[in-house]
Amino acid sequence: MDLYSIILVDDEEEVRKSIIKKIEWQSAGFKVVGDAENGEDAIEKIEVLEPDVVLTDIRMPYMDGLALAEKIRQRYPSMKVVIFSGYDDFEYAQKAIKLNVTEYILKPVNVEELTSILKRIKSNLDREIEEKRNINRLRENYRKSLPVFREQFFNDLVHKNLSNEIAEQKLKEYDIPIAGAWKWIIAAVSVERAEVNDTLSLHSEEELIPVSVMQIIREKLEGYCRFALFQSVLEAEMVVVVALDDDFITGLIDVFGDICKETKRILEVPVTIGIGHSCEELSNIPYAYQSAIDALGYKAIVGKGSTIYINDMEPVGSGKLEFDSVLEADLISAIKFGPDGKIEAAVTQIIRKMESAKVHFRQQQVYMFGVLNSVIQMVQQYDLDLEEIMGWDLESMTFFDKIQKGEFGTWLYKAAEKINQAINQERDLTTRQVIQEARQYIMDHYQNPDLSVEMICRHLHMSPAYFSTLFKKETGQAYIAYLTDLRLNKAVELLNKTEDKTYVIAAKVGYPEQNYFSYVFKKKFGVSPTKFRGVR
Repeated sequence: MDLYSIILVDDEEEVRKSIIKKIEWQSAGFKVVGDAENGEDAIEKIEVLEPDVVLTDIRMPYMDGLALAEKIRQRYPSMKVVIFSGYDDFEYAQKAIKLNVTEYILKPVNVEELTSILKRIKSNLDREIEEKRNINRLRENYRKSLPVFREQFFNDLVHKNLSNEIAEQKLKEYDIPIAGAWKWIIAAVSVERAEVNDTLSLHSEEELIPVSVMQIIREKLEGYCRFALFQSVLEAEMVVVVALDDDFITGLIDVFGDICKETKRILEVPVTIGIGHSCEELSNIPYAYQSAIDALGYKAIVGKGSTIYINDMEPVGSGKLEFDSVLEADLISAIKFGPDGKIEAAVTQIIRKMESAKVHFRQQQVYMFGVLNSVIQMVQQYDLDLEEIMGWDLESMTFFDKIQKGEFGTWLYKAAEKINQAINQERDLTTRQVIQEARQYIMDHYQNPDLSVEMICRHLHMSPAYFSTLFKKETGQAYIAYLTDLRLNKAVELLNKTEDKTYVIAAKVGYPEQNYFSYVFKKKFGVSPTKFRGVR
């Protein structure tokens, strides 16, 4: 098994260097991937490095070890945290226990003791992973999976418009704890088997892979929310129906993101999770489900192996297209996501069906009108130029009288290509506009010390994980680094143009603690704010 990764956090550089030098990390089963001098620095590095274990001192400036542990528990629930403390304080130990800290160690710690603790943590990590990979246990869980009738109800719930009364009756009958919610949201899970490298014995028994994925999903969601999980037989391999008791879903999206990371880390099986729009009635769950499937479709654009939130991909409140025809659904999917080969295949299917039908030409016209209507709805949805896309005079009602079957196929393919190109351009433009709006929001609120990714994402109606990826891609900087640069540059302006005290300037740029402001200022510019003003 590969070495587990670890980050060391201590405000004394000599202590960090000493520990890194003295411990034989590899023999203990670890590799040091980074170190940090306080909790604030550690959070930035954890976001990038995603270590398995964080080893931290408890007493540090700006953010102590307990505050760091609390943030880690909120954002990275699977991460192990080990705390060093030079104080035999029962209150500290109590807080550490509440935060589910893996180890609480009193200083000074010698090499033998720390090595022993690291080996114990490694054994626990090995055991956790082995239990989740254990084929016999997974086979037993497979035999104990939900009865056929319950599975059939779940599939009916997401595919048919069951009345609220029938849905509630069945939920009660099957003891499914999602009734009476404020809203419901659907997550569609796709197991990316093509990306599996067959490195584990689990991979040789393909029917057990979904069971193992479902096991991880259950473990992550139990205690966090009310949910129902079932295997699907159509568009997604498995589906999660979550009962929302409030409107705050960013935390839920983070949990689904952690599920993607855990399945990749433990099972070496990537999964993609599409998260759809919420709905307020059980009878509307099929629409929420379809939006989750639509979200999965965007993996052709954003990539596989992570969460895809429909609000990140499509404008909030945009109308959703519903199609009775599978061919029409394939066409819309091809136009939205491409590539050209998929568009050509979808158009070919439509034309072949029309050509093979032994019907009157008037019936073919009705068929073509149906296809045209779907295309026009897409043009309207994305606010495109209808005449430019169609390539013909809208006032001419003789279009279908003149066009031959082969010409219709050629026209449809060209129109579909134009829409696809226009959507891609619009998507790029929307991305730039979203990032511009985020920058403006940061500019308007950088003085607020509590400004966070979550605040920005609530304003933008986006998930934090997607926003962070998008922001870094567009700006070349992580959000925290961007905000820090902005605040410090504003501080430089104030130092040059005003006679305000340092603590006043610190507060004006979002740093309520003067010492931490001086620390980050010196880290960037090499001198303290006071000395910077003295040499201007």
